[in-house]
Amino acid sequence: MTSESKPAHFLQNIIREDLAGGRVSEVVTRFPPEPNGYLHIGHAKSICLNFGLAQEFGGSCNLRFDDTNPAKEEEEYVESIKRDVSWLGFQWAGEAKYTSDYFDQLYDWALHLIKEGKAYVCHLSPEEARAYRGTLTEPGKNSPYRDRSVEENLALFEQMKNGEMKEGECSLRARIDMAAPNINLRDPIIYRIKKMAHHQTGDKWCIYPSYDFAHGQSDAMEGISHSICTLEFEDHRPLYDWFLENLPVPAHPRQYEFARLNLNYTVVSKRKLKQLVDEKHVDGWDDPRMPTLSGMRRRGVPPAAIRNFCEMIGVTRSDSVVDLGMLEYAIRDDLDKNAPRAMCVMDPLKVTLTNYPEGEEENLNAPGHPVREDLPARVLPFTRTLYIEREDFREEANKKYKRLVLGKKVRLRNAYVIHADEVVKDANGEIVELRCSVDRDTLGKDPADGVKPKGVIHWVSAEKNVDCEVRLYDRLFSDPAPDAGDKNFLDFVNPDNLEILSGCKAEIGLANAEPEQSYQFERNGYFCRDSKYGTVEKPVFNRTIGLRDSWAKEQDK
Repeated sequence: MTSESKPAHFLQNIIREDLAGGRVSEVVTRFPPEPNGYLHIGHAKSICLNFGLAQEFGGSCNLRFDDTNPAKEEEEYVESIKRDVSWLGFQWAGEAKYTSDYFDQLYDWALHLIKEGKAYVCHLSPEEARAYRGTLTEPGKNSPYRDRSVEENLALFEQMKNGEMKEGECSLRARIDMAAPNINLRDPIIYRIKKMAHHQTGDKWCIYPSYDFAHGQSDAMEGISHSICTLEFEDHRPLYDWFLENLPVPAHPRQYEFARLNLNYTVVSKRKLKQLVDEKHVDGWDDPRMPTLSGMRRRGVPPAAIRNFCEMIGVTRSDSVVDLGMLEYAIRDDLDKNAPRAMCVMDPLKVTLTNYPEGEEENLNAPGHPVREDLPARVLPFTRTLYIEREDFREEANKKYKRLVLGKKVRLRNAYVIHADEVVKDANGEIVELRCSVDRDTLGKDPADGVKPKGVIHWVSAEKNVDCEVRLYDRLFSDPAPDAGDKNFLDFVNPDNLEILSGCKAEIGLANAEPEQSYQFERNGYFCRDSKYGTVEKPVFNRTIGLRDSWAKEQDK
């Protein structure tokens, strides 16, 4: 089903009604990540949704960094988020924005609430504040500092701003209702003291607004028409609206919630992803085993595959867990259509063609796939010595084995039929070489011409190839819900998530492979050249995904 014929989801219907009814004249959305880590596959759904809705309805989408917590935010994360959004295929409106751009205005609005008697400075400790807050079934009780005068609150808040208070000594709280059924309305914190520099504002501030206070007002200043969040923010919506209703904001955006992307065999908590990085279970945020967008890019996942996956899973308000196999299907489907073909021998076994003249070489043409003007024709040097996969030869085999057997024939892909005549072994009895004969009358001929080899195998010239390393990445976790409940997610790290193969031999055309360029290694899977390791002389190729879903079958054995 195409996106055009697919039924509209609830957010599309809301926007159509808002435009038709005149509530809004222009659709303006935003993607507001906190720069405290790299984006992951869960963020991709929000990116595609916010930017996609803006595109669909002729509007615009802002990229706004929710940078209200300097303790966890870094410029590295800011730049990585920009790269990931662009890589995914989207462009934000104007310059990237920051909640810190609005700190002066947010401070003035905090003063407005104090002057209206709707905010106060509270000296309860964090532990005392939690005790006063109550529970989901029991109301909270008023802070003993709740009835301070406007003048006292203004003076105390000024002292907070000037750095005259210690961290944790006090906070500015909204004065709403400590008995409210919604616990988010029980006098939430507006400002807290953090005496540390900010990556955008430097040392200007030592008090910082809370997310709940900053979020709606930032939306209002940017004229956001539809503030789209995940379902965990549904209970925060009354507070979002309370601030907008009690402040002189220039607009009143509306918040809507959708179900976040939950993917099995995956962890997307930034805290846990950071733990994987800090404890060196993986090689950085862009490790190809990570569910981060930068890791998926380095692994060779096409951005179109991620966009298609987000389209496939749809947009609802019902939480569910998506099977990782659906993402793998989207990746495999895109690569099958778009990845150029190539041959790479991962466990080389030397083949000498005894009846092929020494020193002779010919260039064989291999069909390109897909057929594109920007892809050069494949030329395969054919020489007296070749490499084939060690597993593609057996001295003896039953009729089901469709590869090379001693005394039998096999076709070399895009080349000739060869016959295995002799095996050469070392002192330990290991096969080190095959001596074969080649039938040079079989090029381009098929069984209808009387040529009936057992099967077809891939190969490369032993004299002209690309010496490379191949990294076979697999799923990072072996459990479908590695961090559910009280589980320690580290207990379920798949011990076989990476196998490194050195001494691999790829066809000579891969000497020109660009970093992150994807290929289908015929019969082996989809791979891309690594952007972090390897050299031009000896590149590293990462496995993106297999040709078929063999992983699940292995787990069932």
